Amino acid sequence: MASGFFAILDDIAALMDDVAVTSKIATQKTAGILGDDLAVNAEKATGFLSSREIPVLMKIMKGSFINKLIIIPFVFLLEWLYSPAISFILIIGGFYLAYEGVEKIVEFLFHREKKGQEVIEESEDVVEDGEVAEKTKVKSAITTDFILSLEIVIIALASAKTGYESLKSQFDPFLVEIVTVSIVSVIATIGVYGIVALIVRMDDAGFKLIKKSNDKGVIGKLGHLLVKALPFVIKALGVVGTIALVLVAGGIFDHNIDVLHHVLPDWNEMIKHIIYGLTGGLIALILISAGKKIYTLATKKV
Repeated sequence: MASGFFAILDDIAALMDDVAVTSKIATQKTAGILGDDLAVNAEKATGFLSSREIPVLMKIMKGSFINKLIIIPFVFLLEWLYSPAISFILIIGGFYLAYEGVEKIVEFLFHREKKGQEVIEESEDVVEDGEVAEKTKVKSAITTDFILSLEIVIIALASAKTGYESLKSQFDPFLVEIVTVSIVSVIATIGVYGIVALIVRMDDAGFKLIKKSNDKGVIGKLGHLLVKALPFVIKALGVVGTIALVLVAGGIFDHNIDVLHHVLPDWNEMIKHIIYGLTGGLIALILISAGKKIYTLATKKV
């Protein structure tokens, strides 16, 4: 009986050795998308009252875990039933990400600055609808996370397959792939939102350093630097997050639409992805805006 127990432990150790190899490959392959995920989620987790930043972030992280609990079995089932369908789903998700990115750019370029009474009325609406606005932003963040998580899971699965081929494993590839994708998903979620939490609490850390040092010396200066740097970091994350949305969408189009993959072969990949992302976002923006107008006209007539 004891020998059977130790045999099981040996099998688990051997499995984890195989998973360690495939997980390393998968983590390296998903590093780029994780960077984009970090920028997008950091931008979406900011803009709240200081007391609400961490609770909001926890809601988004919880949603991210739920997203992955849905995505992982769904992707493996789809891989088994009809693997080409994964590309179609990614393309649809790519249009959503591109739409979000382009909508932010259009809003920035053509946003009319409000003055006087408009500002007063808007500030009153913000106070009244703060809870609604928070729910809306959390929902938007979780939806965006779903698309990014889908790509992370699919890239991790493809990497696990590649890694498994290089191993002389005694285990079923399906088992190694499931464990690898699950581990990468957990690491990605905790890692991304852990870093986001550190970013959004920079000012609190700065105030604590100032208080602890009695606003003197290097520690005090570091505290002031953290406090002053936060607004610039948040603005930078907003810009980086928007660019990341467009780049990720363009990458999805490039790798999953065969015609586009062979267009502009001599161009820099990042430039191609920006062009594809902006084009896809503009198409999505026009279609969605037209759809909203048609819906508004239809409901008015009714």
